[in-house]
Amino acid sequence: MAITLKKRSILPGFGLTLGFTLSYLALIVLIPLSATFLKASTVTWTRFWQTISDPRAVASYRISFGASLIAALINLVFGLLVAWVLVRYTFPGKRLVDSLVDLPFALPTAVAGIALTTIYSSHGWVGRYLEPLGIKAAYSPLGIVIALTFIGLPFVVRTVQPVLEDLDKDVEEAASSLGANRLQIFTRVILPAILPAALTGFTMAFARAVGEYGSVVFISGNMPMRTEITPLLIITKLDQYDYAGATAIAVVMLVASFTLLLAINLLQKWSSRGQRGESREEAVIAGNPLEPSFVQ
Repeated sequence: MAITLKKRSILPGFGLTLGFTLSYLALIVLIPLSATFLKASTVTWTRFWQTISDPRAVASYRISFGASLIAALINLVFGLLVAWVLVRYTFPGKRLVDSLVDLPFALPTAVAGIALTTIYSSHGWVGRYLEPLGIKAAYSPLGIVIALTFIGLPFVVRTVQPVLEDLDKDVEEAASSLGANRLQIFTRVILPAILPAALTGFTMAFARAVGEYGSVVFISGNMPMRTEITPLLIITKLDQYDYAGATAIAVVMLVASFTLLLAINLLQKWSSRGQRGESREEAVIAGNPLEPSFVQ
């Protein structure tokens, strides 16, 4: 009678690791977020709705989400361009440029806000040339977009860059040999491969910008109904000891952030499906290498 011995792993088992994971998430994430919802639930629904639908709060939502969307769209375009240059070209100072992309990650947000305000104010290096043109960068919604673009650029670049590095150049050369022009190569070969990663980077940049505070509070001017962002409004209510009002607005931001994170996970899942489909397509092309996909 054969006796089967179960092979023991040197790594902790599923039960132990799952316990540590749930405990960590509960202490760091779930309990603080639950406290926010519990504090918001102490007010009546009428007061809760009045707080989150107050014209000042609605104006802050419009500024925060609108500026974040514009900044994320700018980063989507120029982030793709920066990632393309860093992957496809070699030039003097390339490593320096590659390091500068990560500067918003390492730089304290308050320092970034002070630096941007100094540069784009009416007497700054750039602002002094914009002022005669009637363009007011600092202490305006444009300044908020500039700050959010600064802190969101690395998300798009670092998300797209690995995908471009793994993209096989032979596929582009094959498309060119079959008569495709540069626009067709980009739209039908390159763009489908990098689109999931680009959308993921866009969503991450947007989510990061929505909750940004330090780099915006200096350059925005903090004018209610004009340049006041939602995180600043929450801080203002805390300073006024209006904890219920602050948590009510925080719940709105929390729900929006959770929705964005859910979208990121769905995009990542879509990206993995796209990569698997691309692998199958490459296998089909390998079996029929003379398929004239681009021949007019």
